[in-house]
Amino acid sequence: MVSRVQAEPFEPGAELSRFTAQAPHAGAIVSFTGLVRGQDHAGRALTAMTLEHYPGMTEAQVQAITEEAARRWPLQAVLVIHRFGRLAAGEPIVFVATASAHRSAAFEAADFLMDWLKTKAPFWKLEEGADGAEWVAAKAEDDQAAERWR
Repeated sequence: MVSRVQAEPFEPGAELSRFTAQAPHAGAIVSFTGLVRGQDHAGRALTAMTLEHYPGMTEAQVQAITEEAARRWPLQAVLVIHRFGRLAAGEPIVFVATASAHRSAAFEAADFLMDWLKTKAPFWKLEEGADGAEWVAAKAEDDQAAERWR
């Protein structure tokens, strides 16, 4: 079970290929790649997003979330990559991959990971557009989605 919090870009296809090679007995592999959106929820055009984090604490929390997924589902492998720093619209920001003998476990674990990463990992997002920058507030719908895993 691997998690990485990094400033460096990553290539989702290459990450998925390496992950798949490390789970030769899996019957299902599910992956999710999150991208920096080109617009916010109100439709305002975005050019970039800056993610700030608390070094040490963020890595520990992302690893704890990864380990929790491995405790809840029969997973053969898990990979979570989350970037920080300034990212342009369209760049990959998060990558999650799960491998299991069965698809339902792989899908559910990936969904859990994304819900908990959005609500429990200490990242702060600053969206930038032509009309300035704005910090992103926590969303009630994200908290509601994460509640189903309690």
